[in-house]
Amino acid sequence: MAEWYVYILQCADRTLYTGVTTDITARVVTHNAGKGAKYTRGRLPAVLVYQEKASDRGAALRREHAIKQMRAEKKRQLFRV
Repeated sequence: MAEWYVYILQCADRTLYTGVTTDITARVVTHNAGKGAKYTRGRLPAVLVYQEKASDRGAALRREHAIKQMRAEKKRQLFRV
């Protein structure tokens, strides 16, 4: 069974993009090749700033939705040290 992850990318314009995947490395490469989400295509390069493992696809999608509801500052708190 595949492991699911929620991830956040920071785009070149400092905006954030949140998504889910089973292969983070491949997904970031896809985004940076301009073949990922339409949102990131005009904001490249995108850098992975946060990842979180989920128990299954449903949990990943629920967490993605919760993160997308957060204001940008709250999202940034997830990956600030």
